[in-house]
Order: sequence, then structure tokens, then C-alpha cells
Amino acid sequence: MNEALPDVPEVRVVGLPQLTSGFDLVERLDLPMHLKVHGPLEPMGGEQLAKLAENINLKGRGGAGFPFHKKLRSVAESAIRRGVRPVVVVNGSEDEPACRKDTVLINRAPHLILDGALLAAEALGARTLVVGVTRESTQRSMEAALAERGLSNGRRSALRARVQRNPVRMVTGAAASLIRSIDGGPAIPPGRKVSASQNGVGGAPTLLSNAETFAQLAIAARIGPERYGNTGLYDEPGTVMLTVSGAVARPMVIEVPTGVPLRYVLQLAGAPPVPQGVLTGGYHGKWIDAATVNEAIVSRNSLDAVGGALGAGAILPITQETCPLGESLRVAQWLAEESAGQCGPCYLGLPAAARGLEDILNGGGPAALEAVKQVAKNVKRRGACSHPDGSAMFLESTIKAFTDDLAAHVLGNGCGRPVEGVLPLFEGGRAPTGIPGGAESEENGPSRQKIYVDWTLCRGHGLCADILPEVFELGADGFPTMAQAQVPRYAEAKALRAVRRCPALALRIEEDTRSQAPTRNNLPVLSQGRGRRALGR
Repeated sequence: MNEALPDVPEVRVVGLPQLTSGFDLVERLDLPMHLKVHGPLEPMGGEQLAKLAENINLKGRGGAGFPFHKKLRSVAESAIRRGVRPVVVVNGSEDEPACRKDTVLINRAPHLILDGALLAAEALGARTLVVGVTRESTQRSMEAALAERGLSNGRRSALRARVQRNPVRMVTGAAASLIRSIDGGPAIPPGRKVSASQNGVGGAPTLLSNAETFAQLAIAARIGPERYGNTGLYDEPGTVMLTVSGAVARPMVIEVPTGVPLRYVLQLAGAPPVPQGVLTGGYHGKWIDAATVNEAIVSRNSLDAVGGALGAGAILPITQETCPLGESLRVAQWLAEESAGQCGPCYLGLPAAARGLEDILNGGGPAALEAVKQVAKNVKRRGACSHPDGSAMFLESTIKAFTDDLAAHVLGNGCGRPVEGVLPLFEGGRAPTGIPGGAESEENGPSRQKIYVDWTLCRGHGLCADILPEVFELGADGFPTMAQAQVPRYAEAKALRAVRRCPALALRIEEDTRSQAPTRNNLPVLSQGRGRRALGR
């Protein structure tokens, strides 16, 4: 079994280091050592900084790959139009078991990240800077870095800066989750999608980007776009931070110039000469086969062209000796557990997809395969964040990449190979939940209530989805997409309001006396009868 990755695994570099400069000298670059290695950094105007980001084609390194210059200009324009101070947020929430690049940067080069964030804050006229983290090690390192710069959250500070620590959960890393937690709410996405650039922290325009993105900006601001462009590809200049794990002899974080062959990166980590497949981009990424590995180079465009994904920069090969569908099932089950439990397609669909993949492995036949395909299709673009979309992409890629194994399981008696568990997961198969330290907070803890829809009364008014978007989503027919659901503890008051205001009296709430935690393994069943429909009214 593959053990969980440490916060700071081995770090390697191909070519000349940029982000990892000084790593050969000390374990952590404090402010004096940071300045010795990288030198001072002069402030830049907003348009000058945007042009720099545009000239180097800087895109977000957290997975989505959105152009940084567009985000910067959007925040600036919104702030000027509304006459308010914007906010800068560094997203250092790296909660995927296979990703450690941002964690390495925060632990070993925190001032490089702060350089980029402070550049942006100065250019935008921001007076608030927040760094979101989820690990104790990253919290300590970033708080120490703020203290070394004399930055604090004091009311009289010219720039109020602080670290926001959130639970280790896959959905915590979503931009909307981080913003919601900064505003004092739970670290899960809100019911409606909003643009952080227009309406972020405290309702102010917010520049939110990944930790590596700000570090790349700081490098480019020091050396200039021309010198920055001398490394890597013409259309994707610079370096990329990758986390390589899975079936490798030496799990590592590695900085490489764009354009390096993917097979060379795998060789450095001690991957099998001919892997059965390589998962690119992490657990919201895509599989590529061994033949495709030889064609791929490290770049967003190249990986997209061969059916892979750069995503969050995780690269995970598996051997020929393991069952790829069994390996993927472990990940699918973890992804289902990581749902925030508030959107029907995610809360219901992802466990159903994992069960469908398990059915395939257990000889469920073509019907099981079609069921998985249908569930994966149905969950996409229907959640409050990108978790169901990324999870569906992973499932669809699994089905597409391992056709021979799929045929063996669907049409025969299976592939005959064991599941070695080479893809890293958190200890126990999932991430710890709740407040830092593992305990559940009152607000984020297990729900005490379930809300039910009585289909004999429901007339599709849709008011429930307006009042309680954390639980209800309307289908194409205008009716709720679920019959019953656990109510998040923080939303219990809204659930009661939804029951009281339902025009058809089709909702009811009941105390969940069987379990204090949401059951995620079984699809909800239709509630029977009309009794107690307005309990607690």
C-alpha cells in the first residue's frame, strides 16, 4: 500500500531553479535568506503588473488555469467602478492526497509567495491580505513569514494580513469555500456561484489565486518577461511545479521547465519503464496510457492534446501488476466522501458512481457500465463548485483509458490482478474533517435533522431551492432533484423556514435519531405518506 505523502517530500529540479532557488542552502528561506537568494523587489503599477502577467502567459496553477492578467484587470475595474478597496487572497489549500507542490512552497519559500501577493495588493490598492491554508505546517510557516515582515491583522495596520486555517477537505480548496470561511462561514461552497472578482471577501472585489501563481509572478517581476521567457516553451514560458507519486520509487515535488518530456520526469522519480497508465492532473484529472506518455511533454497544451491534464500538477503512474479499475475505485470512493453534502448531483451522484464502478468490478455486466456513464454525465455542471465536474471527468477518463480491463470485468471474470493501493490517499482512506486538529466544530458538525419532500403534495413551486440552495436543486422539470437529504447544521434555521414557507406544505423535517452523521453510501428513498409534514412549524 502506498503511504500518505509527507507535507514536504523530496524536492528536485531540472535545469536552473527559479521557485526552488536556495533550497540547496536551507530548509526554509526566512526573510534575510530570501532576500540574499532573490534580491529586493520594486513595486509595480496595476497595468504594468497586468501586462507582465499577460506577456508571460501566466495562468492559475491551482487547476483551472484562468489567465491571471484577466483576473487582475477584472478586480481593478470592479473596485474602481464601485469605489471600494479590493482584497487579495492566496489560496494555499492543497487538500488532495496526491498534491504537495504548494505545501512545499509555503513551507520552504513563503516569502516568494508573499512577494507576489504584496505586489498585487500594492498595485490594486488593497488593504487586506489573507492566506488560506489547511495544514499545521503551512500555517506555522506563513504566520512566521508575516511576522518576519512585520505584517499583522491589527486595525491600525496599513495592510491587514492574516492566515485563515480551514479543515483538510477537497472542497475547502474551492475559491468560494475559502471566501466563505474568511467571512466567518463554513469552508464549503455557497449555494450559488459568484465571481470573486466582483463579489468576494466581505462583498468586495477579490483577487484570489493559487500559491504557486503568486510565486511565479514574483519571479517574473524580478527578472522581467524576456528573461522569464528564455525558460520553457514559447507559448507557455517558465517552470512548472509537479508532485510525482503513485508507483514510483521516490515520491517527489519537482520543478521543471515547460517542454520537458513527461517520461523523463517519471524516470527521475523511479516510475516503471512501461507504466500501465499515468493519472495526470490529480484526482480531478485524466488518465493517459503508456504509449501516450512517450508523446507528452510537460505543458498544459500538450497534455490537453493527448487527452491528459496539467490540472493541479499531480502525476501518478501505476504498474502493469495492479488492477486499474480497482485503483480508480478507491479514488472514486474518496471523492464521494469529500462531497460537501449540499448539492444533490454531488451528494447523491458521486456515491452512486462509486457503487456503479464497484458493481463493474463485481461482475455487474454492461448494465453496470451504462449506469456509471449515465451518473457521470448527470452530475456535471450541476453543483455549487467544481468537485462533481472534476470527479465525473476522472470517472469518464477511467472508463476510456482502460478499455481492455473494462471488457475483462464487464464481459468476463475480471482482469485477475490485485489492487495494490498505489494511489495515495489520506490515512484511513479519507481526509480528516472538521476544525483543525480533527474535531468537528458545532457549525460544521454532524446534522441533527433531515428534510423530506412529499411528492404527493409537491407542485414544483421551487421556493425550497431559493431558501435552501445548500440542500435543494431543481431539475429540468422544475421539481427538486432529491426526496430527502441531511441538513447541514449551519443551515438548520433556513431548513425550518423552507418548511414553513412551502406553498404546498410538501416539506417536513425530522430529527435523525438513527445516526448523527450523514449517510453517504445509499441513495435516499422516497418518504412515505403525508404525516408530520410541518413538524416544528
